Amino acid sequence: MHAPLPHSGVTQHTPPQCTGATQHVPPSPQSRPHRTTLRRPLRALLAALVAAAVVIPLAGAARPEVPAPPPATLPPLSSLALPAAYAANRANAAEAGRTAAAHGDPHRAAADRALAAPARHLLAFDGRGAGQVTEVLGDLAHAQHIAVLVPGSDTSLDTYPRFHRTAAALYADLTLRAAPGTRVAVIAWLGYETPATVSTTVTTTTRADEAAPRLRAVVRDLRASAPAGVHLSLLCHSYGSVVCGRAAPGLAADDIALIGSPGTGADSAADLHTRARIWAARGSDDWIGHVPHVRAGLFGTTVGFGADPVSAAFGARVFDAAGTDHSGYFTPGSDSLANLARITLDEPSEVTRA
Repeated sequence: MHAPLPHSGVTQHTPPQCTGATQHVPPSPQSRPHRTTLRRPLRALLAALVAAAVVIPLAGAARPEVPAPPPATLPPLSSLALPAAYAANRANAAEAGRTAAAHGDPHRAAADRALAAPARHLLAFDGRGAGQVTEVLGDLAHAQHIAVLVPGSDTSLDTYPRFHRTAAALYADLTLRAAPGTRVAVIAWLGYETPATVSTTVTTTTRADEAAPRLRAVVRDLRASAPAGVHLSLLCHSYGSVVCGRAAPGLAADDIALIGSPGTGADSAADLHTRARIWAARGSDDWIGHVPHVRAGLFGTTVGFGADPVSAAFGARVFDAAGTDHSGYFTPGSDSLANLARITLDEPSEVTRA
């Protein structure tokens, strides 16, 4: 999601010339603030949708779909099956790289080859279309604390290195903060087709509703295969927080952190119907704070995500993200990264509040 474009024109109004007749004086803006306040965010939202409807077909047509082999057939997730799963997915990524190169797409081929490197631990890989990948950083088989990162819009195999850097920054911070002997793992979960930043899909829960069952299944499998007593957190960025919100009912997680969130589709943390602790943060330089927190029916679908997760009315545990911008929540050394690490390590009393 990118910042909205400013209004590009101003309509000039020429006042009528005096004719001696009594003229109607319209009410001042101050006399009708409620109606104006409601209409302005809805107009902005509708204008964004109209612009997206024009832009996205053109942008989507610019890049043909890259062919790739189907995903590898894997056994059920377990600690014993992890090495075989990693090897099978690396082999699939290598084959996808060769296919992309033969198709004349060196950028995708390079992305696939990077994921096929021996050091990469891929829990899942699908090189078809925009691509999906689930990568593990750390010792998942013995981890006592697991963080699952859920990304927002415009995340694909082509942009995956950016998402991987996010996961790597969190893993590095966790290993520094964890008590001696404590094992941690971070899972970068690109397990759904994310919406484009400028598109109609980014303003609805459609992609999130499609992703929610997959996220629930991953968390359920992790819980079943991990050591007893593992602490599992979901860290959900931007549109990824919509995914987590839709997946929340019945989700087997201990903590859910909503960062840079446009909303979840729920009116309150209680409406997420989960036993997990709900956290939320937004940096003071994050443009998403200017996105209207509305929900409205439009052409048979619901547009917008409702209540602001960092508002007092929503009821989340709001933590400090200082001056973070929309892409900076996992910046090394930042307050937001430190707090996300504390949440992952099950140290709620150490999390600094906003």
